[in-house]
Amino acid sequence: MPGFRATLLAAAFTLAALPAMAQRTLTIGASSAPTGMDPHYHSSNMNNAQLRQVFDLLIDLDSSGRFVPRLAESWRAVDDHTWEFRLREGVRFHDGTPLTAEDVAFSYARVPTVPNSPGPFTPAVRLISRVEVVDPRTVRFHTRDPHPFLEHDIAAVFILSRTIHATATLADFNGGRAMIGTGPYRHVSYQIGERQEVVRNPEYWGPAQPWERVITRVISNSGARSAALLSGDVDVIDSVPSQDVPRLEREPRIAVFGVEANTTSYLFPDAMRDASPFVTDKQGRPLPRNPLADQRVRTALSLGINRQAIVDRLLQGQGKAADQFAAPALEGRAPGLPPLPHDPDRARRLLAEAGYPDGFRLTLHGPNGWFAGDSEVMQAIAQGWTRIGIETRVEILPPANLFSRATNREFSMFMTTFTANYGANMLRQVVMSRNPEAGTGPFNRQRWESPRMDALVAQAMVTMDRTRRDAVTADAHRVAVEELGVIPVHFLRLTWATQRARVRYEPDPRWYTNAMLSHPAN
Repeated sequence: MPGFRATLLAAAFTLAALPAMAQRTLTIGASSAPTGMDPHYHSSNMNNAQLRQVFDLLIDLDSSGRFVPRLAESWRAVDDHTWEFRLREGVRFHDGTPLTAEDVAFSYARVPTVPNSPGPFTPAVRLISRVEVVDPRTVRFHTRDPHPFLEHDIAAVFILSRTIHATATLADFNGGRAMIGTGPYRHVSYQIGERQEVVRNPEYWGPAQPWERVITRVISNSGARSAALLSGDVDVIDSVPSQDVPRLEREPRIAVFGVEANTTSYLFPDAMRDASPFVTDKQGRPLPRNPLADQRVRTALSLGINRQAIVDRLLQGQGKAADQFAAPALEGRAPGLPPLPHDPDRARRLLAEAGYPDGFRLTLHGPNGWFAGDSEVMQAIAQGWTRIGIETRVEILPPANLFSRATNREFSMFMTTFTANYGANMLRQVVMSRNPEAGTGPFNRQRWESPRMDALVAQAMVTMDRTRRDAVTADAHRVAVEELGVIPVHFLRLTWATQRARVRYEPDPRWYTNAMLSHPAN
């Protein structure tokens, strides 16, 4: 593949030169690893955060939620169906290949072609009817319908090179051969699930980065992450365990940084099939019908969760009990909804009304080390469900394994999270019917379908008037709470901790952990 040999030689030269240089190394202890290094493979928090170090976007959102220029120095709406972006002059990929408008067009065309994605980027490109290359530095995006959220979609897609990446596969990226971007750091090495190393890009178009070398170590055990920070083995950790936050805040050598996230933890029931693989009667025998398909059962499951106790006791106030699917800061959420109730007695009555007076058995699957306290939260949910008559077993899996199996519909119920920058996008990505051609429902892993939801979100996505759009989106969120195709649990509060004398962290509500958000303390 063109460019690979030159990049490997450059990386080898960089490594050879490191001992002779005055090193300023940043070491990050991360709770989870990227599921793949192809920037178009899986839209997940860890993937997007880590890949921002090597690759770049046309525009981005900063940690306060404002759009900022990246590879595009300016952009404008020509009309309701057309947006124009002007590229920076002189930007080059790490192997010296110049960035042109052709690379932008190639990147957006590539997104739907990436195979076997557990969470594709297709929603960001499906409303775009055509990418027009006006000249080497100008590109226009034409949309089928008015698209009020086009800037958000543009800010989701990494820009690759038509020359370098035309035939690149996931294996090429994971092996480092295709890790050639325009970002502030150059790829050095990646050990899947363990460690990533990058070095500062001296030819970066933007401000020089303060870190010459960045090592990200995956430390999935929360106690081990805190211990690594306290011992000085790492400079920054993410997903600080809730029980460790007060202790670290009292430690003079440690600084703690937190933010309310744009992230919701939720449960996804297998409600669309006649039979489900991990639901049985209490003797372990298959049931004649799938109880999760009954809205009364899903309501009972929601009523069996003591969300406030989970936040107050297990998470020690690090989060907020969910009242709906969209996090509090998101545009378009439904105003004035009461907290999702905890009512075991009503839950039992609904189960009996649905034909399950004695309950049934269920296995809840979920990730280990995905967010602070995830396994404890699942155990608390299982205990609540067992109390209403649904004997629940919890099975914990590594995140990559969980998402792969969930995409294959191997679970009856699983827990995960979703992060979005606006309320309609949460519904478009997770709750709308899965339609790869339309770019809806890429994270709808249980194939939930709701005609009411589909109609409302489709309307919101093309409504330019903000007031009308927010009203339609709020109606959609009310439908989501009523139907419980997904069952929200809590809104995350994200916490990072650093070596106070070394690093000041800029907490990002999108749950990003990387070098660009890690600033030298002095």
